[in-house]
Amino acid sequence: MLKGKRVFVTGAGGFIGSHLTEELVKAGADVTAMIHYNSSAKWGNLEFLPPDVKTAIRVVAGNVEDSDFIMQSLKGMDIVFHLAALIAIPFSYIAPRSYVRTNIEGTLNVMEAVRRLELNRVVHTSTSEVYGTALYAPIDEKHPLQGQSPYSASKIGADKIAESYYLSFATPVVTLRPFNTYGPRQSARAFIPTVISQALEQQEIRMGSLDPQRDMTFVRDTALGFIAAGTMPGVEGETINLGVGKTDSIGAIAHKILELMECKKPIVQDASRLRPSKSEVFKLLSDNNKALELLQWKPTVSLEEGLKETISFVETNLHLFKTDQYTV
Repeated sequence: MLKGKRVFVTGAGGFIGSHLTEELVKAGADVTAMIHYNSSAKWGNLEFLPPDVKTAIRVVAGNVEDSDFIMQSLKGMDIVFHLAALIAIPFSYIAPRSYVRTNIEGTLNVMEAVRRLELNRVVHTSTSEVYGTALYAPIDEKHPLQGQSPYSASKIGADKIAESYYLSFATPVVTLRPFNTYGPRQSARAFIPTVISQALEQQEIRMGSLDPQRDMTFVRDTALGFIAAGTMPGVEGETINLGVGKTDSIGAIAHKILELMECKKPIVQDASRLRPSKSEVFKLLSDNNKALELLQWKPTVSLEEGLKETISFVETNLHLFKTDQYTV
């Protein structure tokens, strides 16, 4: 269904974006990958793509906050995957206005361009963080939205912009809510590569809260969920969770990583890595029935298998991680 389709990916240089770009090329799409402009012409995580995939994509550099750039870039496209966003929760405490500009205004720019250019489909990226601490579990798409951090509030705003464009203008948007995604190419902003990289270089593993429960999805599964959302007919206007439907505590996952690495270093709680108490989200457990029903999607990679792939990546690319610093 993607063969020959002109596809545009915002945030292609990011973690999920780079994996999605790779899977789109494999599926035969004509892919334009948008990265955030930088003067060193670095492609972010696209640098890790196999050579044949890198030569198959067109890379453009810009900023989703620039509406003129987005409008010009999307001309002639069939499908847009909108992943560009600021996603680090701790940094949203420091620079909340940046999250509004990138996540809300950036989404507005994409939706307006898709509407005016009358493109076939736009897949908007939400996050399970918009649900906040679960009022009931598993969490389905009807769960109330709770802005427990400036990041989650900005994503709620972006989701509502996308929703409003479907209801007001029949813009063909599908909103995906991935639960916690992990895998190769993820930065130390996330706890799994943080644990792995510290285990390789430091004498102890410094972490924030170990108690929160997370529903962990391997990044290749998440990317395939995006492709399903971009190609499945009749799902415009839908909001769909992508998750495994099973949780483990952050502490249990950390211990599992150390076990797989045959590492016996202690785990120490670092107060500087703790979220404010009312901002912490304690349990995220997905109800993924809608994804199976509408997208025929379900995850296939086990946590152990995914962790092994992630450990291998971090071991090979340890130079990318500053293990003596807390990455916000």
